[in-house]
Amino acid sequence: MGLATRPGPPKKGNLMDRIRIRGGNKLNGVIDISGAKNAALPLMIIPLLTPETVTLHNVPRLVDALRLQRILQNHGVDITTAGKRAGQAGGAGETLRISAKTIVDTTAPYDLVSKMRASFWVLGPLIARMGEAKVSLPGGCAIGTRPVDMHLQAMEKLGAECVIDQGYVIAKAKKGLKGGHISFAKVSVGATHAALMAAVLAHGETIIENAATEPEITDVAECLVKMGAKIEGIGTRTLHITGVTSLHGAEHTVIADRIETGTYAMVAGMTGGDVTLRGARPDTLEDVILTLRRAGIDITTTNEGMRIKRNGSDILPVDVTTDPYPGFPTDLQAQFMGLMTKAKGKSHIRETIFENRFMHVQELARLGADIHLHGDMAEVRGVAKLTGADVMATDLRASVSLVIAGLAAEGETMLHRVYHLDRGFEDLEGKLSGVGADVTRIAGA
Repeated sequence: MGLATRPGPPKKGNLMDRIRIRGGNKLNGVIDISGAKNAALPLMIIPLLTPETVTLHNVPRLVDALRLQRILQNHGVDITTAGKRAGQAGGAGETLRISAKTIVDTTAPYDLVSKMRASFWVLGPLIARMGEAKVSLPGGCAIGTRPVDMHLQAMEKLGAECVIDQGYVIAKAKKGLKGGHISFAKVSVGATHAALMAAVLAHGETIIENAATEPEITDVAECLVKMGAKIEGIGTRTLHITGVTSLHGAEHTVIADRIETGTYAMVAGMTGGDVTLRGARPDTLEDVILTLRRAGIDITTTNEGMRIKRNGSDILPVDVTTDPYPGFPTDLQAQFMGLMTKAKGKSHIRETIFENRFMHVQELARLGADIHLHGDMAEVRGVAKLTGADVMATDLRASVSLVIAGLAAEGETMLHRVYHLDRGFEDLEGKLSGVGADVTRIAGA
């Protein structure tokens, strides 16, 4: 099985690595936006649906992408990494050539899947192509239970028999999947991915109602269409899929990461200065852009992407509620809370998507933030000064909220457990240092 060599940045993800932040610098310059993690991972999985090669461009260099490669290779998938090409932008991601010509194993074991929730999505393609799958229940960030019930219900609507035994989902559809009517009780990105990837090879027609409409879903659907899938209603709450007997290879570029874009927009808004986010897709962040403008941050669309400025004006308090796309993303809630810790007044942030997603509150308080929790709502009272301290990342998005606060704090902030960051942000300290932040990774022992 083809284990690719990876010439990219130094290996990260050491459990003992730390990031030291010395706050107070205004940021100026250009940050290149990477490919979207939340699109790249399912895009890396859909080659399981075809024996032909799928080529993906702009794949971010992330710990989660490496973990998923190992899972795919366990199934017999060959993955090669193309080298940098002349004229390629400095922030461009990797090009992966993924070939699932022969699937030799339909089991995704616990030791691999438990480290990353998205790896559970191999379930649908394996059932669709091989008629069976045995996939460990998933792991990932500790931000609530996030059950897989809707994934399994979707598979059953398509004719699969699913049981859970000793921590594994065992699914079978020996005569192939059949088209069905799937109506989700609530919007779920993961369940929509699962249903879509399975339905494209099911016999007959499938309707998916109350589907997620996130840009990452659209990106995956568009790649599937390039591979020969028949999908109507892309980008809407109702998807119509006519199953085909086989899919072929294709070439696709991963969409820009809107969560990374929103994060660096908040970084620039927090610190002040003038930062261009090159390669950003403003059309995928309309609600976030409106929210940040209400907070007093100047955002303009450019030919390169987005330009973020705040020179001397106060950060204004803004109330937000997380909602499925096109609402305010749950994956930017922690970062926005970090920004609001320095707002001139009181803001309210309501989290409606995941329980237990306020774990960063206690750590922000160590920097001097004034935050009070009331069930699913956080009341943030902006303070005049944050002070550096030792803080600990609890999950991917929470960790970067501490970076945002640390960049505005007086003195030195030491962020521990930065392996969370490496799961979802490509070279964060390098990108921030490049625009003037005093951010240094300290390697663990």
